[in-house]
Amino acid sequence: MMAEQLLIFDGEASQVIGPLTAAQKTNAGAVNLLHQFDRNLRRAIVSLPGLSEDCVDAVIDSLEHIATLMRNWIQPLLTSLTDAVEAIVLTTHDEDFSSPHPPEDGAASAPCSLYMKELQSFMSRSAADYFSLYHSPDFLRKELRAVATGCLDLFVRHASLLRPLGDGGKMKLAADFAQMELAISSFYDRPTELGRSYRVLRSFRPLLFQTVEHPWPNRRPSVTSFPTVLCCTLFARAPAELKSPHQGAGWSVVRYSKWLDEHATEKERLSVIQGAFESYVQGVKQRQAKEFAKDYAIMVQLLLKALATL
Repeated sequence: MMAEQLLIFDGEASQVIGPLTAAQKTNAGAVNLLHQFDRNLRRAIVSLPGLSEDCVDAVIDSLEHIATLMRNWIQPLLTSLTDAVEAIVLTTHDEDFSSPHPPEDGAASAPCSLYMKELQSFMSRSAADYFSLYHSPDFLRKELRAVATGCLDLFVRHASLLRPLGDGGKMKLAADFAQMELAISSFYDRPTELGRSYRVLRSFRPLLFQTVEHPWPNRRPSVTSFPTVLCCTLFARAPAELKSPHQGAGWSVVRYSKWLDEHATEKERLSVIQGAFESYVQGVKQRQAKEFAKDYAIMVQLLLKALATL
């Protein structure tokens, strides 16, 4: 197909660091032409009299090849965008969230973090520079949805891994959560369509200000449907000897995040958390300590409840 020969796959077509390139303009123009052809052909076969249902179905089925071409054209750009978002979110761990003192005026005055400002700027610029060229909103929204969902999941994941987390840090992180909604909205104009990922983002923020005495396993079902995230949040509140899952395994946070990407089921993810608990128990016994941390019992309760539902 001649359209396939127009496709550009080189670095200029997928870069998201600099200004819009000629290759990106070419790919966007080709996608727009294919979209226009698809739309016009669909209108034509509906308006033409005398076409059999089999003929119409055959034409509609053939148009799937066009949809595949359009996805192929935009996918390298989306991959680069996803990689850039992950690189920015990973710098969450370069910020200091340990401050025990909240701002005097409360959460409303807490500034968001530097990484969040960078993420907002990047996503807004990407939407304006790269994706504004595409004239097929339904197609584009469908393709961007996976990127937006992944961005929310990644942000919540790394927010749950931050430790130590002081009262001042909680205020700062809460401001980041509020700004994350704005960042997503500038990139994906219907964030409420992002399903569980968006609901978890909205539900997670209030959990920052709950104490371990709250009945966690029975609250906020949209969050407890992601027990790995919730358990990691409780690790951040626990004593230092109760190490986070990646710390207990001797992994960097980058390696742990990659492992989570490769093991999507909660059962697999909870196995690492279970291993962290077992390591903690062994350490307590070796130290001949008289009792476990109070956080431990709550976390085990949550883990067992989650495992029972899998």
